[in-house]
Amino acid sequence: MMDRRTAALFALSSVFFGGTFVAAKAGLEYFPPLLFVALRFDVAAVVLLGYVLASRSREELLPTTRGDVYGIFATGVLVIGLANALLFVGQQYATSAVGAIVFSLTPILTPVFAAVLLSTERLSPRGGAGMILGLVGVALVVSPDPAALLGGDAVGRAILFGGAASAALGSVLIRRSRASLSSTVRIAWGLPLAAGLSHVLALGAGESVSSIVWTPGALLALAYVSIVAGVLAYAAYFSLIDSSGAVQANLVFYVVPVVSTIGGAALLGEAVSPTALVGFLTIFVGFAVLGSESIDVRGKLETLIGARGTDVLEGEEEPRGYRAD
Repeated sequence: MMDRRTAALFALSSVFFGGTFVAAKAGLEYFPPLLFVALRFDVAAVVLLGYVLASRSREELLPTTRGDVYGIFATGVLVIGLANALLFVGQQYATSAVGAIVFSLTPILTPVFAAVLLSTERLSPRGGAGMILGLVGVALVVSPDPAALLGGDAVGRAILFGGAASAALGSVLIRRSRASLSSTVRIAWGLPLAAGLSHVLALGAGESVSSIVWTPGALLALAYVSIVAGVLAYAAYFSLIDSSGAVQANLVFYVVPVVSTIGGAALLGEAVSPTALVGFLTIFVGFAVLGSESIDVRGKLETLIGARGTDVLEGEEEPRGYRAD
């Protein structure tokens, strides 16, 4: 069952990542997509590196095992760098609703990779049913146009799917690496890798710094995706992977569209449709099905009934004025 720390990490990851889509939508008006991602990780790397250098000893900062190196690579290249680069590029060719649907395949793809690479994280039939319910709920929340899902630009959907697959594979590889570094230090090493990869991709795509429009809105969007959705969100997310596993941690991506929808309604005045409310409930039911795996309902009922019976047999007093034979 989820303890308080895990629940807090899950909630923080969901809220911080959920705000990313609002900030990214605003920021793409001022930045080319890959350069936006690159600058985001530049800022995040400087902030987090400064923090770990001031708060960690030399022994805590240096990778000492092969697992540490694998964990840093999976963090920086797959989960942070490539996944975000593909997400930002793919959103140019697809609606935000389609993007949310495709990226919400991450929790579905994670058990597939885990089944091959991890022996301890296998998805049961009940868990699969819960995940499918969650995905249906996400579809209802974002209410995509069926024509947009079935038609339109297949390249955009393929790019988004690649981002979801990269995030899923990377999270499983992190779990498999059994790194000795803390998740915060691992991110501090991974962010420069993600920034470097994004700069190379931006250069290859012909994006230029001269095309950026520097305004207060651009700076605010960059600050959010760098510090809140970059440093704080990833710190919570990778700690969640370490504590609960890749399969459970990636359920965050089912909650992110819910947070984005609520945030859009509160901050941007976007309407929440009745279908979205049904989607919220469906996601909740999906999580309830997943959570029920960790609760032995029959055992708890038998224990409760047994305890009640014992109380009656052992604790019941005889009526006053009478004595048993």
